[in-house]
Amino acid sequence: MRIFSSAVQTIFDSDTITSAYLIKLDFNSTYYLTSHSYDLVYDGNTYLANGGLYEFDSPKFSTVIDRESYRVVISEVLDVMMTEFNSNVVGKDIEVKIALIDANGEPLLSTSDVISIYKGYVDSPSIVNDFDTKLAVIEGTSPMADLDRVNTFITSKDGMDQKSLTDTSFDTIFPNNETIIRWGKS
Repeated sequence: MRIFSSAVQTIFDSDTITSAYLIKLDFNSTYYLTSHSYDLVYDGNTYLANGGLYEFDSPKFSTVIDRESYRVVISEVLDVMMTEFNSNVVGKDIEVKIALIDANGEPLLSTSDVISIYKGYVDSPSIVNDFDTKLAVIEGTSPMADLDRVNTFITSKDGMDQKSLTDTSFDTIFPNNETIIRWGKS
């Protein structure tokens, strides 16, 4: 069971819940974006309200381990970010958190109050440029996406020599014997 701070629990118990998203894109440079109307400082970093955050997925709750993806769209992409997209951002970190807004309209920004809702890696980045707007579409995937990946590993002396010439652990295995292992499947 997840335990929340008393301030967060008070907001959960209220009639209305408002929040601000805090999105961290950890490319070669790190970008901090927020959906709030003004910049927010959380955990020593300034999340920019005018960073171009255009659209983002709402949190999805799942009771099973799955490959749930998360989508973030940024408008008026900075040239620096465009350069990073062109040099490949696949596999870079994405982290999304929610800061709840209290009754006074102030976001709760203590590390014990901010709720992590997504942490994964860039899977399919793209730039959409229709001459009116320039959008960066970032689709992230969870670390569980690797469960469907298929890797071939040849269990033979020759196969091990491709990894390490000094490892002799496969010297007595039959030549070029291939084994397929399906993780999590019967």
